[in-house]
Amino acid sequence: MVTQAQERQLLESAKVIAVVGYSNDPTRTSYQIGKFLKQVGYTVYPVNPTVSEIDGEKVYATLADVPEPIDIVDVFRRSEYLAGVVDEAIAVQAKAVWAQLGVFDNDAAAKAEAAGLTMVMDTCIKVSYNQLMR
Repeated sequence: MVTQAQERQLLESAKVIAVVGYSNDPTRTSYQIGKFLKQVGYTVYPVNPTVSEIDGEKVYATLADVPEPIDIVDVFRRSEYLAGVVDEAIAVQAKAVWAQLGVFDNDAAAKAEAAGLTMVMDTCIKVSYNQLMR
């Protein structure tokens, strides 16, 4: 389990966040949080194989397509997909995987941690940011 101090350190050190499952629908939470992360200064890469562009910006089909090293992979996919996202995150040498509220898989977390990634599960990155960084 990641402590609040570890979450704060992760949010402070991160520059690049890939949002997996970023929706082009402004009413979806992934869209709103992706916009929020940009507004507070992170470089945000939308990752969604079903969308080519969001608000005029390129969307990447996979984490491997993101053009620079990723600090945090923010996951807006159902829990059953988390292990696959963790595999991709390990492959691209991301530093952390952050699974949003309701997204958790203990086996995927163990795999991420064994590979040296910080793993945050079932936690909203925006809520943590607002509690720890403001």
